[in-house]
Amino acid sequence: MNATSPSYLKHHFLIAMPHMADPNFAQALIYLVEHNRDGAMGLIVNRPSGLSLGDILEQLRPDQPGDASSQQLTTFSGGPVQTDRGFVLHPADAQFQATLDLGPLGVTTSQDVLFAIADGYGPKQHFIALGYAGWEPGQLEAELAENAWLSCPAQPEILFDLPYGQRLNAAAASLGVDLRLLSSQVGHA
Repeated sequence: MNATSPSYLKHHFLIAMPHMADPNFAQALIYLVEHNRDGAMGLIVNRPSGLSLGDILEQLRPDQPGDASSQQLTTFSGGPVQTDRGFVLHPADAQFQATLDLGPLGVTTSQDVLFAIADGYGPKQHFIALGYAGWEPGQLEAELAENAWLSCPAQPEILFDLPYGQRLNAAAASLGVDLRLLSSQVGHA
């Protein structure tokens, strides 16, 4: 028997297949922050939360008036787990109190990055999410085997440069796939 080491997908996008029935993940594009033998964690990058950075800052520092630019910055629903917890993806060269290096990107979970963005000295490229998506050990691998997801290496330009409504199709196109042409029916030959 040939033993192979598992292939992990950290710093990849997960692209929901058209037949994805779970409303938490239907038409989702997820950036995988972590994927190892202990499970996986990612952020949905194409689902706005309906809140702006200004709305969040009103809760974090109510004594300080917000500015108009913070009201224009969209935050996203990163997933159904711990929806009160914030995550900021940004280029790895920016470091804050709780920044985890992901290679080309960093993820920060401390409030100082939000204040820095709002005050104009934070990372110019950033993605702000509330909540995350999580998988138990082996769960994501099973979903991939069931063809629930496509995966491709994450491309920061899709995350930072494209409007959220274009991100899913752009990630699929990087694989040469047009999601509109895929069947929403699942089966095995």
